[in-house]
Amino acid sequence: MSAAKKYKPMDTTELHENTENIAACLKKAENAAPTAAAASSLGRSAFAAQNMNSASTNGERLPNFSKLGGSHAEIRTASTTSNLLNRMGAIHNSKPGDVKKIVIKNFKAKPTLPDNYSEDTYVKLEEAVIAIQLSKPIKYSLEELYQAVVNMCSHKMDAQLYAKLKELTEQHVKRNIKLKELTGGSMDKLILLEKINHWWLSFCQQMIMIRSIFLYMDRTYVLQNSSIHSIWDMGLDLFRIHFAQNSVVQKRTVDGLLALIEKERQGSTVDRGLLKSLVRMLCDLQIYTSSFEEKFLDATNQLYKAESQRKMQELEVPEYLQHVNKRLAEENERLRHYLDSSTKHPLIYNVEKELLAEHLTSILQKGLDSLLEDNRLNDLTLLYGLLSRVKNGTSELCGNFNGFIKKKGRTIVIDPEKDKSMVQDLLDFKDKMDVIVRTCFEHNEKFTNSLREAFEFFINQRANKPAELIAKYVDMKLRSGNKGTTDEELEKTLDKIMVLFRFIHGKDVFEAFYKKDLAKRLLVGKSASVDSEKSMLSKLKQECGGGFTSKLEGMFKDMELSRDINTAFRGHALSNNRDVHNLDLCVSILTMGYWPTYAPTEVTMPPQFINPQQIFNKFYLEKHSGRKLQWQPTLGNCMLRAQFDAGPKELLVSLFQALVLLLFNDKPILSYEEILAATLIEDGELRRTLQSLACGRARVITKTPKGREILDGDQFDFNNEFTNKLFRIKINQIQMKETNEEQKATEERVFQDRQYQIDAAIVRIMKMRKTLSHNLLITELFNQLTFPVKPADLKKRIESLIDRDYMERDKDNQNQYNYVA
Repeated sequence: MSAAKKYKPMDTTELHENTENIAACLKKAENAAPTAAAASSLGRSAFAAQNMNSASTNGERLPNFSKLGGSHAEIRTASTTSNLLNRMGAIHNSKPGDVKKIVIKNFKAKPTLPDNYSEDTYVKLEEAVIAIQLSKPIKYSLEELYQAVVNMCSHKMDAQLYAKLKELTEQHVKRNIKLKELTGGSMDKLILLEKINHWWLSFCQQMIMIRSIFLYMDRTYVLQNSSIHSIWDMGLDLFRIHFAQNSVVQKRTVDGLLALIEKERQGSTVDRGLLKSLVRMLCDLQIYTSSFEEKFLDATNQLYKAESQRKMQELEVPEYLQHVNKRLAEENERLRHYLDSSTKHPLIYNVEKELLAEHLTSILQKGLDSLLEDNRLNDLTLLYGLLSRVKNGTSELCGNFNGFIKKKGRTIVIDPEKDKSMVQDLLDFKDKMDVIVRTCFEHNEKFTNSLREAFEFFINQRANKPAELIAKYVDMKLRSGNKGTTDEELEKTLDKIMVLFRFIHGKDVFEAFYKKDLAKRLLVGKSASVDSEKSMLSKLKQECGGGFTSKLEGMFKDMELSRDINTAFRGHALSNNRDVHNLDLCVSILTMGYWPTYAPTEVTMPPQFINPQQIFNKFYLEKHSGRKLQWQPTLGNCMLRAQFDAGPKELLVSLFQALVLLLFNDKPILSYEEILAATLIEDGELRRTLQSLACGRARVITKTPKGREILDGDQFDFNNEFTNKLFRIKINQIQMKETNEEQKATEERVFQDRQYQIDAAIVRIMKMRKTLSHNLLITELFNQLTFPVKPADLKKRIESLIDRDYMERDKDNQNQYNYVA
């Protein structure tokens, strides 16, 4: 065709576009063969690239069937090219504003194929495909074969070419699948697998080579027809169809794979590369799941089911857990090396099910207690890691862990013979379980709560006693003389004790014994550290509130006020009374409501004690009119200066010990009855006092006859021959130790205080509700009371309040109470 008659001026953009179009036409016309060669180079066959390189090296020009139209076409193409190039140069060399005429003409005749070209090409391509399939040399160069495919496809013969190629491939697959060496039953399984693998790998290489020759068809005809498989997929599809139809070959292949895997599981070394290649074959053929995976999982279940039953009988739990962990690691290795990733979940699930889930109860019952008892942290960590992989594994482990704590803890709490070491045993047990939860059970909140619940359960199995012993343990730690413990260690111990304290239901019992022991520490100056005392007090306040510690805080206030009063009294005594100059009197003023209740005791005081006591009475009551002082000799202590043959000594003694020793200033030998009459000390207290002075380590008096017990008629005389390397000697104060009577009295006070609290709670509830049924009242009381109580005890207190007219039964409903204003 020709260009238009008139032209408008062409801008720069149009000029470039036309230039590019012309260049594209030239490239398409002249470089058809190089383009085909370039396309051929995109193939995946190294062999094809080698042939092409050798052809170009020899300097031979490969056939190009696009130029079969004759020499006139070649001349016309050359002239057209020359004219076009000249015109392009003219365009570029023209001045702005010049208008040039461009004429582009079509080919006069379309290139045609020679006669019998398609038949000859079919034969040539068929020979090449068969040669590739039989691993024989190819007569023709790959570039020539590729160009032949291009020409066939360009002249609408691609459908026939594709069908012919498919037919050749199917014949090849059928021929190989029916070989006797694959279908015969006498061949060794390993050799069979190697042959099948060799066949498969060869087939893949052959299909890659064939596809490189037919690449043009694969990228044109196949892409334009969505219903047709690519050459590679077509080959796999044919392989899959005939491999799946031949049940003998398929079965022998799968059985061989299973046998090889089982051999590896028994500990033998196998060719993992062979396994990987064949498993990949099954995956590529898309028959992995249907033909292999199901049988593989069944074989796995049977193997590990029998093995787990045998190993559970042969091995202890730690060794069995190691075996399970080893098996799981081996299966993961198989997944990593040759099994398909889709098998991971069902495989690991089945292994865990047969080795762990089916024996979960047996593992826990057989070995958990011993692992916890022996503190085998590594085995417990492994156990937790394995059981967390199976359903309900951690729940079962947590339940058995809870049961062990309750059983072990109960043996510590219930046995009275272990009372001396109960608290320390509980602290050690708690530390041990905390370490296990933290390190072995990954600080799992479920196990932390279970541990707390178990401790709270067993520590309250024995009412009141743990609370009492914990209070005494605190007293022991806070008492002076607790050597070898730093302040930091003491603080950590107090924190641990507070953990046990939280588990106790009867906290009022702890308060009663703690208050009594605190009073002794404060009054006799045996507290190790005021800071530690206040630290413990702040912990109790934080845990139970200000109401729990108000009386304890009052005790500390009394001690501070007493120091101020004693300072003022010394100044008063020095300026007004000469009779107390030789007596260093220190008085502790105690508020009765804050301190434990002490029974009043009357003893005979020597004159050197009575006069300062009366002076202090007068001094205090002048400052605080309306108050009354009640002296408690049982809490007093003294320091006496004694003269022995070896020299003077200072004796730190209780007030009762001082009263006895002062009697020997008037008479060197005294009988038990004379001492009792002179001091009026209670009989049991006097016997303990004399025992501490005559039978202890520091024997400042001697007893006749000798013996550990103080009996009526015993004679006592001052021991002038007493010696000791120390100048100041502390004589053990036996009367300060808690007796059974004091313990019972403390428990009785706790019981009495609980009755008062129950009465107050009942009145408070009834005053608010006015009318309430018996069951609702009992429920409200359980919610409000902080200590354990039985319904029968509550009923007794309700009856007591009815008798005292605080409430009454409803006349119409005996199960309902009315508040009496």
